[in-house]
Amino acid sequence: MRRFKHFLDFEKEANWLKQMAANGYELTGKSWGYRFMKTKPENVNIKIDYRTFKKQADFVDYCTLFEDCGWKHIAGTKNSGAQYFKKIREYASEDIFSDVDSKAGRYKRLSNMYISIAMCYLPIFAALIMTNAIDAGALLNPKELYFTPGLWEKAGFEFWQAFLFETPFALIRGATWAALPIMIILFLTFGRRAEQQYKKLIR
Repeated sequence: MRRFKHFLDFEKEANWLKQMAANGYELTGKSWGYRFMKTKPENVNIKIDYRTFKKQADFVDYCTLFEDCGWKHIAGTKNSGAQYFKKIREYASEDIFSDVDSKAGRYKRLSNMYISIAMCYLPIFAALIMTNAIDAGALLNPKELYFTPGLWEKAGFEFWQAFLFETPFALIRGATWAALPIMIILFLTFGRRAEQQYKKLIR
């Protein structure tokens, strides 16, 4: 089973995954949504870290260290960022973090990731505007998305015929042009919210 959700609060995400496990759905991976396997209901402690690795060996050592401490890595890859663990030993502590700074640090890393992506898209967006691949004016004035000559001077049936004919093309054109700035705004918003979570924890 696959479920699509988005979280910026690791605690809320972990609680949701615990509830899914209690309902008999075990997390097996996260790529284009959460992947679950139907199994028996389980009362399990799940925790989430956020970390990427340059080398596969470092990632393996990271997972091994947690498993030695009683936490099994159940989802996440070297480059995925989000790393999911469940407690598998009674002797393991109730949390994978030993202090507030390390717990808050994952939000800082998450914030940096979102902001970095937004900063990568900004020059691309600027280049597309400068080369007229995107008409910035049309994003502010939707009428410019319609290319039919003299459309807005037409009236009655003639206007509606031309307007309704071109509207699907105008919507596709506008959605295509607006996709990049919307993504930039979303990533900056996500980065800001993650930064707020970080500051909230370290106070």
